[in-house]
Amino acid sequence: MLADIIWLCIFYYLTFKKTKQNKMVTITNYQERTRKDGSTFITLELTGGLEMVQSSNTGNFYATVRKCSIPSTFDESIAKNVIGQQLKGEVVRVESDPYEFLNQRTGEIMMLNHTYAYRPKGSVELIGHTRVEELQSSII
Repeated sequence: MLADIIWLCIFYYLTFKKTKQNKMVTITNYQERTRKDGSTFITLELTGGLEMVQSSNTGNFYATVRKCSIPSTFDESIAKNVIGQQLKGEVVRVESDPYEFLNQRTGEIMMLNHTYAYRPKGSVELIGHTRVEELQSSII
């Protein structure tokens, strides 16, 4: 009985500690985009922390980061100045309708059913659903 209580306390501590970590994202880039009406706006590329992922094909582990872009209300000069700043929150994977993705490195066409979005700390709202293909072309 005492061992069960201790195990429960350890489990609760580890779970609570994990959810209380101060997760941060870094503004790593920006891009000017065009609306349907022809006007332009700036998006910011956010990059989450380093994580290890296991390949479903090979079983090997590799390091990666999650990225997404969010809209902004400011111009290019301000966007340049905020690169490197951090925001509280995380980049999360979001299920989506399937879409094709061309791996530029291998030429392989894959079907993906997820995007990435920014979730500010303490919020359930997701900002900036970004398909994987959009991240590859976001370098300015």
